[in-house]
Amino acid sequence: MSRIERDSLGEKEIENDRYYGIQSLRAKENFPISGQKVHPLLIKNLAYIKKAAALMNLEVGLLEKSIAGAIVKAANEIIEGKFLDDFIIDAIQGGAGTSVNMNINEVIANRAIELLGGKKGDYSVVHPNNHVNMSQSTNDVFPTAIKMTTIVLLTELIEELKNLRDCLKEKSNEFDEVVKVGRTQLQDAIPIRLGQEFKAYSLVVDRDIRRLQASLESVMIVNMGGTAIGTCLNADELYTKGIVDKINEVSGFHLVQAEDLIDATQNNDSLLEVSSLLKTCAVNLSKIANDLRLISSGPRAGISEINLPAVQPGSSIMPGKINPVIPEVLNQVSFQVIGNDLTITMAIEAGQLELNAMLPIVAFNLFESIQILKNAVNTFTINAIKGLTAKELRCKNLVENSLTLITALTPHLGYETCSVIAQKALKSGKNIRDVILEEGYLSENEVDRILNPYEMTKGGIVAKDLLNKKGKRSFSD
Repeated sequence: MSRIERDSLGEKEIENDRYYGIQSLRAKENFPISGQKVHPLLIKNLAYIKKAAALMNLEVGLLEKSIAGAIVKAANEIIEGKFLDDFIIDAIQGGAGTSVNMNINEVIANRAIELLGGKKGDYSVVHPNNHVNMSQSTNDVFPTAIKMTTIVLLTELIEELKNLRDCLKEKSNEFDEVVKVGRTQLQDAIPIRLGQEFKAYSLVVDRDIRRLQASLESVMIVNMGGTAIGTCLNADELYTKGIVDKINEVSGFHLVQAEDLIDATQNNDSLLEVSSLLKTCAVNLSKIANDLRLISSGPRAGISEINLPAVQPGSSIMPGKINPVIPEVLNQVSFQVIGNDLTITMAIEAGQLELNAMLPIVAFNLFESIQILKNAVNTFTINAIKGLTAKELRCKNLVENSLTLITALTPHLGYETCSVIAQKALKSGKNIRDVILEEGYLSENEVDRILNPYEMTKGGIVAKDLLNKKGKRSFSD
């Protein structure tokens, strides 16, 4: 069974059990782009807006009680997760979001008609535009729903980042006594504790958390009530003043109406801000992943200072090979987030005059960035960081054989003398300590005091001494 629906462009046949209408069907046919539908959270938040709008229009006397009640009931069912199959439009679409706005208008209208005892498609009972979309425009509804969805997804990501930060902190304490070779430009440098490295990782993640949390405040500012271009045309003054509070009341959000609705309709820089901060976070996380891949490399022919948990076999041809697949997936997700940010940047820049028509691609990429980053952080925390262990003996051996220990002697022997010692050690294959003792530069006690790798990681420690007549420094307690 089917029904015939009409619009200004003609008519179309629609299966009678479907709640969407002719405009939704046209959009489905026009935009076979990504194969991905609009995010279900965006649908839910659109339903909150439609519910709040119906209640406000009822309060100001613009909507009949029976129609408002039916719209509210239909919106509640969508909020509960019903009728998702009737949201048929591709997430990437032309028209600044009009298609998805009309999709929910039609679904709510047809369900409301049904609740009032009518037949789907009989819009004389409840009309998608005249009733469900009353006092609204796609141009205030769609960006508001995008921001609501961003708030939910971003809050979830922040929680995952907090878990990662806390796990990194735990590892920094666990590894505090493990001294290893520091590296600059992939070459041996002075000693550092593995715990210090992990503390640095936790601190950069904490900064990302604080930046993202701060961005939530700007995303909470919405242009709802401004209708088409922020001038509030076709909206009752009392509706405009009350709609954001009503949305908060029905949804539990804490949205704030923009002081200037024209500005808030024209400019979507808050969404770009979030994307930029996601990119920054992704870059930081990718750097951590790179570090872990480097220092776990081996297990016998690489740096091999840590053990990453073995989560799956790594090769179809090499038995026993284990790859750092969890850091690798975090790298790849970070690349995607960085690419999405460029798309969002161009889309936000492409806004013209009173409206940005490119918001569908902004929403598509922003939601993807937040969601995949959240998932990647989750698996990184659980499957890489929690079970990570230090190869303490390997770290100790690499430190003891590092030529860069000579750096600690430069305040005592001078740069030139230390350079000679380093070259002798390099050519002979001996360690720094042995060369110093063989050449008689310092006593064994002095060497042990100065070349204590753990003490080198504390910073600011230089023994008080004086040059002797031979140009050597004597060590004093």
